Amino acid sequence: MDTDKIRNFCIIAHIDHGKSTLADRMMEITGTVEKRQMKSQLLDSMELEREKGITIKLTPVQMHYKGHELNLIDTPGHVDFSYEVSRSLQAVETAILVVDATQGIQAQTLANVYLALEQDLYIIPVINKIDLPAANTEKVKKEIVNLLGCQPDEIIGVSAKTGENVDAVLDRIIERAPAPSNKTRVPLRALIFDSYFDDYRGVVLYVRIVDGILPKNAQITMMAAHKTGLALEVGSLTPDMHAKAQLGPGEIGYIVTNLKTTREAKVGDTVTLTQQPATQPLPGYQDVLPFVYAGFFPVSNDQYKELKDATDKLALSDSALRFEPENSPVLGFGLRIGFLGLLHMDIIRERLEREFNLDLVVTNPSTNYQVTLNTGEELEIKSAADLPDLTEVSEIREPWVKGEIILPSSMIGGVLNLIIEKRGRQKNLSYLEDRAMINFEAPMANLLTDFYDQLKSITSGYASFNYELDDYRAEDLVRVDFLVAGNKIDALAVMCHRTEADYIGREVTKKLKEVIPRQNFEVALQAAIGSRILARETIGAYRKDVTVKIHTGDRDRKAKLLQKQKKGKARMKRFGKIDIPSEAFTVMLKRD
Repeated sequence: MDTDKIRNFCIIAHIDHGKSTLADRMMEITGTVEKRQMKSQLLDSMELEREKGITIKLTPVQMHYKGHELNLIDTPGHVDFSYEVSRSLQAVETAILVVDATQGIQAQTLANVYLALEQDLYIIPVINKIDLPAANTEKVKKEIVNLLGCQPDEIIGVSAKTGENVDAVLDRIIERAPAPSNKTRVPLRALIFDSYFDDYRGVVLYVRIVDGILPKNAQITMMAAHKTGLALEVGSLTPDMHAKAQLGPGEIGYIVTNLKTTREAKVGDTVTLTQQPATQPLPGYQDVLPFVYAGFFPVSNDQYKELKDATDKLALSDSALRFEPENSPVLGFGLRIGFLGLLHMDIIRERLEREFNLDLVVTNPSTNYQVTLNTGEELEIKSAADLPDLTEVSEIREPWVKGEIILPSSMIGGVLNLIIEKRGRQKNLSYLEDRAMINFEAPMANLLTDFYDQLKSITSGYASFNYELDDYRAEDLVRVDFLVAGNKIDALAVMCHRTEADYIGREVTKKLKEVIPRQNFEVALQAAIGSRILARETIGAYRKDVTVKIHTGDRDRKAKLLQKQKKGKARMKRFGKIDIPSEAFTVMLKRD
C-alpha cells in the first residue's frame, strides 16, 4: 500500500483507564472484527490479563477505514513493561493519550507521555469515560492542557464503553497524524517490538518495517543478537494472521521464523536481509536485564523437573526471564528466577501454578547487588546467601530508583514520611490542580516488599506510583541471617542497611514465631549479623503433665518424673527436626 495511506499509532494510558476497551470500539467501527465474534478486551488474550484487568503482552492489529490502513499497537500500562512500551512507541508515528475523566492524570500517564515526547510522536489527547456520573471532564481538560500545552478544543471526549465519539478519534488520526516515510530502495531495516514462541511454528516476531522491503522466504539477520534465520511467512494481523507476499516500508506485521527461542530475536533488535545487510541498526536497543530475584521451590522435590521444564517453556516466549538452579538445605532443589519487577514475578508465579499445576514455595524477593572484594575482584550477587564473608568485602553497591508519586494534596505528609522510612530522599514537589507530584529517589530493595501496599493504604487508594532504575550506590549494607533452633536458614537471609538491621531482625523473628508451629521441645528463633545476635524469640514447648498418674502427694516422686521429662526434652532439642512451613519464607512481604 502507498505509505501516504498508512497510519501507525498506539494507545498509551495508566492502568485501567480504558486502553483495551477503546481498541475494541475501534475494531468494531472499522469492521475489523464481526459483532458476533466481538468480546470485551479482545486483544487481551491471556486469561490472567482478563482477570486482573491489565494488558501484559502488547498486541498489534491492522484496521481499514475510509481508504486508509490503520495499524494499532495496544501497549501494557504497567511500569514493569516500560521497555516494551518504549519499543512499541518507536514503531509508530502517533500516540493516543487516554486519560480517565474520573481519575485524571496518573503517574504512568506521565511516564508514557515523556516516552512519547522522547520519540517525537504526534500526540492525540483523549478523555475517556465521559458518560460516568463521577466524570469531571473540564478539570481533566485543564490538566491535559497544562501537561501538553495543547488547545482545549484539540482534546476529544469519548466513551469507549458505549462507542460515543470514537469515530472522531479515527478521523483525527487520518486527517492530522503523520504518514511513515517511503524508503523502498535502501537495505531492509525492521524493528522487533515484540516476539513470542508458538509451539507449532517457532518464534513469531512482530515488526515495523522502517526501510526497504521484506519478501517471504528471505534469509534474515538479527543485528544485535548476530543470529540468522528464515522468514517462513510474513503478513499482517487483523487481529488473526493474514499472510502476504511481502511487507513494505511503514507497514506493521509479523514474521514467522525458524528460530528456536526469543533470546535469538529480542525486543528492540533490528532485522535486516542477510544478502543485503544494513550498515547501521535502528537506535535504542537495550539488553533488558532483570533486577528482582526470587527463589521458586516445588513443595514436593519430585516436582523439580516439572518446574524446570515449565520455566524453560515460559522463557522461550519471555526473553527477560532468567533463571538458574538453586539448592537450599531446607527447601531442597529449586530455581532462582530473575524478573523485571514485582508484577512480572506475580504473573510468572500464577502462570506456573495454573498452566502447569505446580505447588510452589516462593522466597522473599530481593534485588541484585554489586560487590567489590579486598582483592579488587567484582561480583554480582542475586541473593543474600551468596554474599562472601564481610571481612573479604571492601564495598557493596545497591540499585537506587527514581520514583514519581501523584496523589491528592491533602495526603502529602503521610507519603513523605513513608519515603523517609524507606531511606528515600524527596527531590521535588509540584502541584497539578488539586493534586501533587512527588519526585524522589530510594533504594530498590526497600520498595520491593510492601511499599506499594503501604502507599495505597496511606492514600486510601488514590495515589499512583511509577519508577525507573537510576544507578548503583555504595552503602553500609549487611547480611542478616535467621537461625531456627541454632540452624542457619539461607533462604530467609536478607540484605539491608546496618541502621535497619535491628528493626528487621525483631520484626521477622516475631512473624516467624507466629507461623512456625510449636514442637515438643523449646525452639529458639534468632536474627544475627555474623556472630552478633540482634533479636531472639522463643517458641515454648508443648508440656505433658507427667505427674497426673501419681495419686499421692509424694514430692520426691513428682520431682523425679519432672527431672526425667526435662532430660527427654533436652535430648529432643538436640536431635529434633523442625518442619518450617512455606509461609515462613514470605514473612518479609508482610513485614508490617
